[in-house]
Amino acid sequence: MESRVLRRPEHVAALYRELSQCPALCSARVGPEVTSQYGGRHCTVYTEWSQQDLERAESLKFCRQYLVFHDSQAIVYSGPAGTCSEIKGELLSRESPSGTLKAVLRKASPGKGEEKQFLEVWSQNRKVKSINLTVLEKHGNVYEDDQFGCLSWSHSETHLLYVAERKRPKAESFFQSKTLELSSDCAEEERRSKAVKGEQFVYHEDWGETLVGKSVPALCVLDVESGNVSVLEGVPEHVSPGQAFWSPGDTGVVFIGWWHEPFRLGLRHCTNRRSALFYIDLTGARCELLSDDTKAVWSPRLSPDQCRIVYLENGALGPHQQCSRLCVYDWYTKVTSTVLDVVPRQSQRPFTGIYCSALPALCWAADSQRVVLDTAQRSRQELLVVETQSGSVTSLTSGAPLGSWSALTIERDLLVAKFSTPSCPPTLKVAFLPGAGRETQVCWVCLEAAAPIPEISWAIRPLQPPLEQENPQYKGIDFEAILLQPSNGVGPRKLPLVVMPHGGPHSVYTASWMLYPAVLCRMGFAVLLVNYRGSLGFGQDSITSLPGHVGYQDVRDVQYCVERVLQEEPLDSTRVALVGGSHGGFLACHLIGQYPDTYRACVVRNPVINIASMISSTDIPDWCLTEAGFPYAPNTLPDPARWAEMLHKSPMQYVTQVQAPVLLMLGEEDRRVPPNQGLEYYRALKARGIPVRLLLYPGNNHALSSVEAEADGFMNMALWLLQHLQC
Repeated sequence: MESRVLRRPEHVAALYRELSQCPALCSARVGPEVTSQYGGRHCTVYTEWSQQDLERAESLKFCRQYLVFHDSQAIVYSGPAGTCSEIKGELLSRESPSGTLKAVLRKASPGKGEEKQFLEVWSQNRKVKSINLTVLEKHGNVYEDDQFGCLSWSHSETHLLYVAERKRPKAESFFQSKTLELSSDCAEEERRSKAVKGEQFVYHEDWGETLVGKSVPALCVLDVESGNVSVLEGVPEHVSPGQAFWSPGDTGVVFIGWWHEPFRLGLRHCTNRRSALFYIDLTGARCELLSDDTKAVWSPRLSPDQCRIVYLENGALGPHQQCSRLCVYDWYTKVTSTVLDVVPRQSQRPFTGIYCSALPALCWAADSQRVVLDTAQRSRQELLVVETQSGSVTSLTSGAPLGSWSALTIERDLLVAKFSTPSCPPTLKVAFLPGAGRETQVCWVCLEAAAPIPEISWAIRPLQPPLEQENPQYKGIDFEAILLQPSNGVGPRKLPLVVMPHGGPHSVYTASWMLYPAVLCRMGFAVLLVNYRGSLGFGQDSITSLPGHVGYQDVRDVQYCVERVLQEEPLDSTRVALVGGSHGGFLACHLIGQYPDTYRACVVRNPVINIASMISSTDIPDWCLTEAGFPYAPNTLPDPARWAEMLHKSPMQYVTQVQAPVLLMLGEEDRRVPPNQGLEYYRALKARGIPVRLLLYPGNNHALSSVEAEADGFMNMALWLLQHLQC
């Protein structure tokens, strides 16, 4: 009998091309309010999107603007203002508080092989300043990442604040000639005269995955009128500054400082690094600590009335992502209060806690009392409004269609958000935030719709582990999975199943648009996304239950989920495959070793294979110990018993039982799970005669997110599944 699974490579490629063109909504800004001569009010909503360009093998960025006409906190009319246009070379951009100026950090290559950074200031319809930061040589490259990076206007709109790599003295050989060649370049002569001998090859720590080369950040200020750049002094030497903004009255700068002593650990996806909120007083040249210095804090946001700063807080070390506290610091009383504390379990009210990688850049309501944020709540991403005085939490999306929401910005109570589901790409929505106590009356208006894909059906499945798989310290914790299925029926044969546990392990699948699952489902596969115990969004107890039980609790959760859906859905138990990345790859390799009779094929991206061998090469050695159940300290010494336990919890322990063919995809520049992990597994499988193929992507890190790697990876994955599931 014939299956309905799409098999021909050219058809699969065409389907991937079609769905990869669905753009991702990246950011939004609300422009100044304009009042017409007839009393009507309107504003513009500026949005930025990204999209894969397979021909250029790059991710392009484009913008589109919309008009929103409103009256008395109600939207009267909204619609696009013109077509979209591509954005070239912008690394960061920020409008001034009044909306009359815009700052842009841009990269450009004016000559062959040279790349320069420019800081531009735009006013109305022209560029009024363009500062070549590279030529000034006051600092190294400006940080454009979302970990340290910022571009902040002073309230007076006269200065710009940003973060850049601190300039290092030029280093040269001990044997460099002291005789300077005749040159008209006095600056070059001066640099040579200040060069440090014998330090060309000194190792400089950086902040790891996606932050390679970022070592010593510095706070920098541009005087917009004069064009002068200065590097702020006074930052404590033991911390690296970032996420900075101007204090009330422009008297100084507020920033987050991350401890980098005794050495730096990877920061990407790690909200557990010791850090604190600091203030540099520019009038008195002193630095002041504003928060507890034993915690991990991030994402500070100043209220519109410039009286309070809201930020997120976690415990230092432990799981890399956890349930967070929402804290508020009062600028004038100097008092810090915890608005929302860690939630151990979901109680009678539906709120399960805050699990944010960041607050929206603008998150305060106009009343400076309420904060809007998005966070996972079980397997959904919801928009919440938090009243900072009482700590009350109200969902803005509980009555909305099932799916996931993200807050992009809120300005003068006009809230801009995106919404998507596993069967519908991102749509752009706006609404006015109702007054306090009336938040549930929010009325959403769609600015940019996306067509749902009728061929995909999906549902969230709640799961309770059987009694024998309960964690005795954390009994009663449940979990969930999201099952995607082709909605046009199963055809002559039952559906093949692709099982995808997420990475982390402390992350989560939300009911949102994801390219790989969508294309697989359109091909004719059922796709099972498993949020095993330890996932975000289910309470802190769920997170805490997993460290010390990786390779056991999470593996059994996934297997139990697979067995349940095979019993209850029209799925083919003889055609089940695993796909996973990072810790998801760790679980996939565990499952094909522990349950070899269940799975017929496996595809893994940068998988953790041997925790014991990974600890000495990863940018997150603390992860290896923490997830294996041991405490971490920077001065931890090798311990044979702990290494044995880490190996015991690793997929390598079960490699002799593997029967399924394995496709490995590795990023050559991966600092998180270095490629030697996958190579170790490749050799072990080859030695045992198991069919195995390895793809090594140069220039790619842990995410394998380049357009070329993502597209090639999907095609190889799809063809591997088709071949070995005999579709």
